Amino acid sequence: MFTHIMIGSNDLERSKRFYDATFVALGGKAGETDARGRLIYVHNGGRLMITAPIDGAPATAANGGTIGILAESPEQVQAWHDKGVAHGGTSIETPPSGRPNGQFVAYMRDPDGNKLTVRSLPKA
Repeated sequence: MFTHIMIGSNDLERSKRFYDATFVALGGKAGETDARGRLIYVHNGGRLMITAPIDGAPATAANGGTIGILAESPEQVQAWHDKGVAHGGTSIETPPSGRPNGQFVAYMRDPDGNKLTVRSLPKA
């Protein structure tokens, strides 16, 4: 359905450190910077882009918004969370944990306050 998700950042270097660490923990690659200075992460067919707002105003996090990312295993979810916290993210809601539906889930805010979640699906 979506071609990409774009979020704003007030410090692209800080965002690159955070997102490089978290995407590598999920088995992905470090982001690339395009000609416009935007960070681009491509993983499992999805695309996350991070940019300074084009209107020059400060970037703000969506109130009520969450970006969900799929992991291959509970171990990847935990590694994503650990790397994110070590690189400026803030753990929120509950600690990484299993859910009654069999998913393993973690929540965090990135250094700019964007809410992220990573989950692994139950084994079939």
